[in-house]
Amino acid sequence: MKILICAMGFLLGNLVYSQEVYGEWKTIDDNTGIAKSIVEVYEQNGKVFGRIKKILKKDQRDVRCVNCKGDLKNQKVEGMVILKDLSKDEDEFEDGTVTDPENGKTYNAKIWLNEDDPDILMVRGYLSFLYRTQEWKRLED
Repeated sequence: MKILICAMGFLLGNLVYSQEVYGEWKTIDDNTGIAKSIVEVYEQNGKVFGRIKKILKKDQRDVRCVNCKGDLKNQKVEGMVILKDLSKDEDEFEDGTVTDPENGKTYNAKIWLNEDDPDILMVRGYLSFLYRTQEWKRLED
């Protein structure tokens, strides 16, 4: 009986984890469909952040954000925090920012799990009513 209870707890724990935005996600190039990087999404002081943990193309791992402003100017892209200060609002995290290291621009942001597939993270950057949404795929163990 104890084994059954432990197994059920393990399965429920994994189900809850798989429903969370936290963890590692593969970013996918919109044009080619090729995975570009691994972003680690984490909680810090009640807010959600995401940093580029690894750039997948070895020859781009030393690239710097030359077009970024402020503290991000000339920072290595690998290791850069690109999602900042997102707050939970029901099933979404919003009121934060996302930085696109390719153009150096920072946008308002929100993220949420795809309702049909919780292993897809929807990441939206927007300026007023203009927006672009990317799908990031959960990194499998």
